[in-house]
Amino acid sequence: MAATERAVVPPLMQMASHPVRWALLTELAVSDRRVRELAAAVDEPQNLVSYHLRLLRSAALIEARRSAFDGRDTYYRLNLTRCAGAFAEAAAALHPSLAPSLTAKPAAGRSVLFLCSGNSARSPMAEALLQMKGRGRIRAASAGSHPKAQMHPNAVRIMRDMYGIDLRGSRPQPLTAVARRRFDYVITLCDKVREYAHDHGLPTTMHWSLPDPSAAADRDRDSYPEFRRVASELDSRIEFLLPVLALHTWPREQLS
Repeated sequence: MAATERAVVPPLMQMASHPVRWALLTELAVSDRRVRELAAAVDEPQNLVSYHLRLLRSAALIEARRSAFDGRDTYYRLNLTRCAGAFAEAAAALHPSLAPSLTAKPAAGRSVLFLCSGNSARSPMAEALLQMKGRGRIRAASAGSHPKAQMHPNAVRIMRDMYGIDLRGSRPQPLTAVARRRFDYVITLCDKVREYAHDHGLPTTMHWSLPDPSAAADRDRDSYPEFRRVASELDSRIEFLLPVLALHTWPREQLS
């Protein structure tokens, strides 16, 4: 039997080696996107893009989530945890010393702004998590297009219970509060504020399509599990954002 017949190609290499699928993965590495945006970005017909997205979803390399702003839209996102594991497996299959490491520290002085609509849950949680994980090397802030009167009590509880972070002194703030400040990265956390930023000409860096956890239930105690899930997703996304902040290249501006 020939060596090529005996070789077992890692599943990631089989899936990501196709040019269209690799292009889709690299686009989703920048930001969550809708299928029409992906089709335009890779310059391929939408039905072909949808076919390859289905394959990537079947391999759990990407995930899909219905837009909380417009239910007719679906946002696709890269499953970074799954991708990290798959790349590590593929590298180790070639040689154990090639397993990747994500230990790079972010460059001091980098600044990140998180935006959501109410600035009462998602964006302040993201701000607090990045400040904690950045260990003083990153300036993080958050704001809302339509800020609420106060922090959501579940956001305060989640940060205290899961991470030991005290948000009781925080207050939602409008975009005007940070309008004069310059940020290296501006990350939108909800579909509504992404459209708001686009309509008002606000430059953004990337989009994370996260549902509003307060909309999961009428009572705070019933929506608490969704707050926990959103906080966990933010924690994971920020963990993978840190190596990006360590790079000296800037992400592409994304306004669509």
